[in-house]
Amino acid sequence: MDVRKIVVVVEDVDEARAALKWALHNLLRYGDLITLLHVFSPAMNSPRCKNKTRLLRLEGYQLALSFKDILCNSFNTNVEIIVTEGDQEGGKIAAMVREIGASALVAGLHDRSFLYKLAMAHNGIANSLRCRVLAIKPPAMPPARSARTRTRAAPPPDISASMDFSQIETGRQLEVPEMAPPKVPYKICPDPSAIIWRSRKSKRRGGGSCINI
Repeated sequence: MDVRKIVVVVEDVDEARAALKWALHNLLRYGDLITLLHVFSPAMNSPRCKNKTRLLRLEGYQLALSFKDILCNSFNTNVEIIVTEGDQEGGKIAAMVREIGASALVAGLHDRSFLYKLAMAHNGIANSLRCRVLAIKPPAMPPARSARTRTRAAPPPDISASMDFSQIETGRQLEVPEMAPPKVPYKICPDPSAIIWRSRKSKRRGGGSCINI
């Protein structure tokens, strides 16, 4: 069996965690090489900003460790963590995915997702990533109504013309399906010597008896 390389984008949003759980229950299998990829925004060149870069790198690594705990609590698999500096438009993620040679990319789909930005910057994202892209969108929570303000959040950009990734909407709680135990074939009369033949009762007196063979 070939080893599949699957990249999971690590973000500090609920959609990213839902995407990881969906992949855990529906996509990942034993033997896969899973890369948890986190890209943080670069800081300006200054001594103070260098310290901020170290802090962002550390926070990104800790966030990736929390994603790894979700994986390792379910089953043992090969997991690597990559925390790197880059843009938020998806260019760095696309470059890392191509470098890894991933067969699939899993990401949570939200209003500020890099997938929208990448799709608008390029004519489709499949050619940029060169792998299957699974965008997981959990069910949206109904907005809280307010008597004072009724402003609506801006909808995500319309990229229907260039959107070539698989959008999967999860409508219920993610649960591992119960696996039925394998059926053991039942052997009928494995020992011929244990067969008992019972003859019918004879009309005659003294007829009918059990005969053990």
